[in-house]
Amino acid sequence: MKYFLAITLLLAAAFAAHDGGSVLPLDHKAIRYSEQPARDPVSKLAERLRKGEAKLSYDPDHGYLPAVLRELRVPLASQVLVFSKTSFQAVRIAPRLPRAIYFNDEVTVGWVRGGDVVEFAAADPELGTTFYSLDQEERELPLIERRGMECLQCHHSPATQGVPGLLVRSVETDRYGKPMFPGPSYITDHRSPLKQRWGGWYVSGTHGEAQHMGNTGVLNKADLREFFDIGAYLTPHSDIVALMVLEHQTQTLNMLARATYQSKMGETPDTSELVKFLVYEGEATLDAPLKGTSGFAEQFAKAGPRDKQGRSLRDLDLKRRMFRYPLSFLIYSGAFDGMPDTLKQAVYRKLYDTLRSDPKGKAAIEIVRDTKSGLPSYWFD
Repeated sequence: MKYFLAITLLLAAAFAAHDGGSVLPLDHKAIRYSEQPARDPVSKLAERLRKGEAKLSYDPDHGYLPAVLRELRVPLASQVLVFSKTSFQAVRIAPRLPRAIYFNDEVTVGWVRGGDVVEFAAADPELGTTFYSLDQEERELPLIERRGMECLQCHHSPATQGVPGLLVRSVETDRYGKPMFPGPSYITDHRSPLKQRWGGWYVSGTHGEAQHMGNTGVLNKADLREFFDIGAYLTPHSDIVALMVLEHQTQTLNMLARATYQSKMGETPDTSELVKFLVYEGEATLDAPLKGTSGFAEQFAKAGPRDKQGRSLRDLDLKRRMFRYPLSFLIYSGAFDGMPDTLKQAVYRKLYDTLRSDPKGKAAIEIVRDTKSGLPSYWFD
């Protein structure tokens, strides 16, 4: 407990220095984060389990992890591995025992080898990120429980845009995985140069001469077996492309949630900053082509949807930039669609005007016309 408290205090100090906006109150009458029922995929699975409409098989090596990934349609290829001690299960995490994270557009699942629980974070259309855990003890009726302050201590801060959210954090660690303070510490997204990314993470894939902080300084690694027992995990990968998508996704969902919170609270959200993020303004240029190892890039791109010409906002570039078209695939997310209508219309207007003025934006407009319902009529001009 003392070790967990020390880690929490260190993280709080680091987050305080990150300018992600003021922390918004969760008990505001328009929010009531702890009281409102969630409508995310994990809450729906939890309800199905309670009603006996779903069952989870138990794996002797990984507990309920494989079963919940199947139920939530989270791909194994999304696996990324973090060894910095920046989780509430920190005592079980080390360079030889990294924590595994899996994700899709709505759900993130965390697993620690020998841990007591499987952890979940889900993007709720109105509440932002909601947190859950599933006890790893085998039982006839496994139950997913919603969590509160024990998660929000680190996941409700300026680093998560002041709302309940997720983040990818890059830190310098000692040989045990403990963050070194003072030392380099970054909250990373698509704007971050590679040289600031993935401290405390394993990275499988190639990236030319580009430098990053992962793998304790060892670069261009297709095989991670020298670092830990890869056979103890569902896959041997910590895919570089999956890491990049996760970085973009975490802060985008946080920004969408922040705008929703502010709108409900009667404030005026900064839609200009949100739109800049959605169109990748300020994106870090890649110095060399990137290639992952797990097949994540191919699976991610195939998830569509695609326009009449076969194009998708999920099409990756990975030569000079992350995506081929300058608009985030998260405009299809429940977090985007869950914004109050007045706010959503303002975002649509700014998105359209921004894309129309960008030579590369025409294709993005055409893709959205063919693939997203409920667009304002001017998107078809």
